[in-house]
Amino acid sequence: MVVGFCVKCRKKVDLRSPEEVTLKNGRKAIRGKCPNCGTTVYVFVSSKRK
Repeated sequence: MVVGFCVKCRKKVDLRSPEEVTLKNGRKAIRGKCPNCGTTVYVFVSSKRK
């Protein structure tokens, strides 16, 4: 499971349906949904991660 911080709920949550994405500036992140409120949550990952 991937854990991220939901800004709306103000707590750490396990992401629902996480997927790895590349942002416009080239940074890698994992995007998922908060299971409580449904807000999109991003977790930035190191560029060295494979």
